[in-house]
Amino acid sequence: MKKFWNEEFETMSAEKMRQFQLENLRRTLERVYAKVPFYKQAFDARGIKPGDLKSLEDLARFPFTVKNDLRDNYPLGLCTVPVSELVRIHASSGTTGKPITGPYTPADKEQWGECMARAMWAQSVRPEDIAQNAYGMGLFTGGLGFLLGFERIGCAVIPSGSGQTERQILLMEDLGTTVLGCTPTYALTIAERARQLGNDLTQFPLRVGLFGAEPWTPKMRALIEERMGIVAHEHYGLTELMGPGVAFSCEAGALHINEDHVYPEVIDAETEEPLPLGQEGEMVLTSLQREAMPMIRYRTRDITRLTRETCACGRTTMAMQKVTGRSDDMIIVSGVNVFPSQIESVLMEFAEIEPQYVIHLFKKGFIDAIRVETEVKPPVYESGKGFIKDLAGKVSARIQAVVGIKVPVEILAAGSIPRSVGKAKRIIDERQEIK
Repeated sequence: MKKFWNEEFETMSAEKMRQFQLENLRRTLERVYAKVPFYKQAFDARGIKPGDLKSLEDLARFPFTVKNDLRDNYPLGLCTVPVSELVRIHASSGTTGKPITGPYTPADKEQWGECMARAMWAQSVRPEDIAQNAYGMGLFTGGLGFLLGFERIGCAVIPSGSGQTERQILLMEDLGTTVLGCTPTYALTIAERARQLGNDLTQFPLRVGLFGAEPWTPKMRALIEERMGIVAHEHYGLTELMGPGVAFSCEAGALHINEDHVYPEVIDAETEEPLPLGQEGEMVLTSLQREAMPMIRYRTRDITRLTRETCACGRTTMAMQKVTGRSDDMIIVSGVNVFPSQIESVLMEFAEIEPQYVIHLFKKGFIDAIRVETEVKPPVYESGKGFIKDLAGKVSARIQAVVGIKVPVEILAAGSIPRSVGKAKRIIDERQEIK
């Protein structure tokens, strides 16, 4: 059995990869300049042409693309081909106002399947596996993106979609599911419901989980692995670039980027200047082979760092650090920047606490304020009000030590916080309700 899905590109030398990227980047810049008025205007405003790209470093002279640019050109203003050449159109979920669209030509869909198959193969998925795809099967790129990868490899796929948790457990048991794909929070929801029903998932044939679509901490990963008896792997992607398939974890734990399809940069979010390898900043991605809607220097707002070294798994592609937060959805309270991932990491330090929480933002007079609601395991909640109050104080103090401001914590009984079947809603912003 082969070790790599596409050995040529997964183990390509840095020099050959850079040459491949440069050639494809030139073609992509020429394509958008000729076919997308938005990019022509943006390039002209900078006084730059596609032909000015002589090296990969020259890309820093080109303008960024941001999420509002996609909304302003909704629905298909950034598309380089007529609708008649498209075979699928996805859209982002959970956004307010106009959604973000993701159109695909046949070649784009083929590339997407290739990237997903590489990722899954690296995560030990094989043709003999029974894969339960519990991502949403609709406009959201997750479900159908994972379906492409499973089918490319040749798995027997159960397209269960998200929701109906008891049925998910029934299918796992009766059909012998070996691979599960879903959001990490939904994996915990499945594990929790299975336990309530008296099912021990660690005794099921299930052996590997493919999780993405939302941030999750290493401690949450460990909890999923413990409760499901599996190896948990990560998928990174976004609707604007293709969906899942941009990067994936391997057996050694690195997050490899499919850098023959996307060119990664890390920039200082304030100065917008590129940062060297190994330095933390905001990820910026550029499409290299996409036909329908290539993105030029798309600001993901995800905070990470890039490294290039031969991984223990044998892959030579650039790797990214697990995303530590976002430069645009950080919470600013009393002048302090707070990332939800920081709060989650603290909560997971306490064995008594379940991985369920909600961050409330509200006004205290004219001042922004924050509080956290979380749950504890049933036996803990039965320990009495005094114990719960003391635990809440300890958690609050620990959060303050990490983020620098006081964050009141309210501890609830297990099951109090609504469960998610997709992306969990972690932040409830009540500030706009203040008149």
